Amino acid sequence: MTTSTNEAHALEAPRSGRIAPKYTRNGSGRGNFEMLAWLFMRVSGVILVVLIFTHLFVNLVVGDGIHAVDFGFVAGKWANPVWQVWDLVMLWLAMLHGGNGVRTIINDYADKKATRMWLKTVLYVATAVIILLGTLVIFTFDPCPANAPADLIPDFCSSL
Repeated sequence: MTTSTNEAHALEAPRSGRIAPKYTRNGSGRGNFEMLAWLFMRVSGVILVVLIFTHLFVNLVVGDGIHAVDFGFVAGKWANPVWQVWDLVMLWLAMLHGGNGVRTIINDYADKKATRMWLKTVLYVATAVIILLGTLVIFTFDPCPANAPADLIPDFCSSL
């Protein structure tokens, strides 16, 4: 009488209910944040596709194309509040979308709690600095600064 080899080496079905304790929910409330972060990635991704492709179309296809993109082009574009807000939304969404993606990667691959904390701190500080500086540049950009040497002022600025 022989015993079947299938019985001796039976494997449990995947997701059979045996979950390692470190993967079980403990009711800490992080599930809601992670769900909102997941939803943000999907919504911001769709909005970014529209923003970026419109940005590329206006900057590279309309008019003289890539040859028209220079300091004067950007100055003229940012003279219009619509383009300032457009670029601001694109900056904020891109940085938050990318930061959230990197945060997820850090959570997945950084094993030690201290390592995760430091990596995420660097990520959050870098994201905040880039958002702050980008916002500052968009709203304080002046292509015709007062008291600048005449040879540094663009042609489209009225003479001071």
